[in-house]
Amino acid sequence: MVAVRPAPSARRRVVVEALAPEVDGGAFPAKRVIGDRVLVSCDLVCDGHDAVAGTLLYRGPRDSTWRSLPLARIDGDRFGASFVASELGVWGVAVRACVDTYGTWRAGTQRKLDAGQDVELDLAGGALLLRAAAERCGPDRGAASALEDAAAALGMKDVPQAERFARATAAAIAGAASRYPDLADATTSDERRVVVDPPRARFSAWYEMFPRSAGPAGRHGTLRDCMARLPYVASMGFDVLYLPPIHPIGRSFRKGRNNAASSEGHDVGSPWAIGSPEGGHKAVHPELGTLDDLRALVREARAAGIEVAIDIAFQASPDHPYVKEHPEWFRHRSDGSIQSAENPPKKYEDVYPFDFECDAWEALWAELASIFLFWCEQGLRVFRVDNPHTKPLAFWQWCLAEVKTAYPDAIFLAEAFTRSTLMVALAKRGFTQSYTYFTWRHSKGELTTYMTELARSPIADFYRPNFWPNTPDILPEALQFGGRAMFVQRLVLAATLSSNFGVYGPPFELMETQARGGSEEYIDSEKYELRAWDLDRTDSLRDLIALVNGIRRAHPALQDNRITFHPTDGDAILAFSKRSEDGASVVLVAVNLDAHHTRAATIELDLDAMGVGPDEVFQVHDVLADVRTRWQGRRAYVEIDPGVLPAAIFVVHRRVRTEHDFDYFS
Repeated sequence: MVAVRPAPSARRRVVVEALAPEVDGGAFPAKRVIGDRVLVSCDLVCDGHDAVAGTLLYRGPRDSTWRSLPLARIDGDRFGASFVASELGVWGVAVRACVDTYGTWRAGTQRKLDAGQDVELDLAGGALLLRAAAERCGPDRGAASALEDAAAALGMKDVPQAERFARATAAAIAGAASRYPDLADATTSDERRVVVDPPRARFSAWYEMFPRSAGPAGRHGTLRDCMARLPYVASMGFDVLYLPPIHPIGRSFRKGRNNAASSEGHDVGSPWAIGSPEGGHKAVHPELGTLDDLRALVREARAAGIEVAIDIAFQASPDHPYVKEHPEWFRHRSDGSIQSAENPPKKYEDVYPFDFECDAWEALWAELASIFLFWCEQGLRVFRVDNPHTKPLAFWQWCLAEVKTAYPDAIFLAEAFTRSTLMVALAKRGFTQSYTYFTWRHSKGELTTYMTELARSPIADFYRPNFWPNTPDILPEALQFGGRAMFVQRLVLAATLSSNFGVYGPPFELMETQARGGSEEYIDSEKYELRAWDLDRTDSLRDLIALVNGIRRAHPALQDNRITFHPTDGDAILAFSKRSEDGASVVLVAVNLDAHHTRAATIELDLDAMGVGPDEVFQVHDVLADVRTRWQGRRAYVEIDPGVLPAAIFVVHRRVRTEHDFDYFS
């Protein structure tokens, strides 16, 4: 005989569906930044024609009880309410919904009155509902008294029915009744989570540099030299200074210049070959300085509005103390030797990967999490994580949650150039920002499709892209052969398409184009040797980078990823706009994707997306070239010479009438 499951309550009739924000049915949290107004919306579905009512339940990281707000109808069966995320950490949200007995009574009785029907029995039923609501008011005696008086008034048969009904449905009575609904048969959704991060999680500009190349030519740079470089980085408008690994570097199997398999005595090795007798992941390379120097750099940078980020690479050189103290943490070959890293045909003899599935995995995982915590204790809060896609997803979900519990202002950038599904999975499990395929997206179709995908829910609720035109590992073919115009084009695209972007400098602002052996790798790469850079070169892009970063800071429209693409005739001109949530800031960007020829196009403007009326005259200010033009209508002509500037960033100003009865553009 088949067992029959207990029936649900016959009175629990409202179903909560399509709750948002929601990631994989609540398996993972959505992401916001502090100060955001978090809109929670859902469909409230009920059989028949009864009215429904709902309440948003929400609680902050330190709340022991739920706070609540009534849901308001958005459209049809869609309801919502919002709260301000005023504290870093994990917030909980849920929805409670029920049949709105008062609202159902009010609507039904109104229809009967409108039809001229007798509603005496309906008024008596309403009195019962109001008295029941009064009993639920608890200590709110003012509301209880108002509800009881309205209930009594419904029974005054010497007063016309319409007047009694009007008194019982006045705004004050309706408000009191809605605040104290009958929740005996309410439906409550499962709790959803929202992680609230610092503002820099959504809007940031990263500058990567090798600290060992920050010193005078011929000398190994130090963290103190990095402090001297801070004004240069700040002058370009960057707010994150990212340093590759700063730890001692192993000697065994040290790589030589240009990734040569053997090294000379003067070769400095790869910073990603972490660990030597001087220490491992919790030590500073002696030639870079000391922990005190690092703490001083963090303080000086923060005073300049810059956060220092360091690279966390979970791998070890053969000389790392972990290898001698915990050989069980590494994968062994059949002959008992430790397996070095491989990505056939490439071999990395100077690096041992950790075995995250070893028998001692719990001790290994705890130690690796403690590395993040150690650097947080030194004042760091921003981390670029090397190759996280080669470590278990379960590890990251646990590890990052542990760190965020102790330091909710921590930010993690996932350096994962891998399958899109795996990149998305890492973001769901706690990475704050993510590298992307932008580096290899160049055509109008590629850029439009890719950015539309990233800016659309549900991905936009948890995946924050960080666009990089170059990295120490990647000198794209376009930068090798596109000339100055291509560097500027990629800068503008990265900085305006995405609210988070970064460059690897000084090779970017000095427009280094030489690759090794027809590859996408830099020749004479800083990964394997010291480099001296002439930062005062007259052809440097530093001033243009400063201008672009200043534009980003000045215009909130560029500080998140809501985006609208505008059709253009031809594939050479890409046009898109962004508009701030309050509508006050609107920016339209037009980019010539042909770095070698002047191109022109007519843009079909989506005026609704820009907040501009169909016949309205408005001004566009190209803040790159400092040129102002008046436009009107849905068609705009642009002509862009990449030899001058390969892009235009138009700030949109609408006409405003003043009290003195003349117009200007705001």
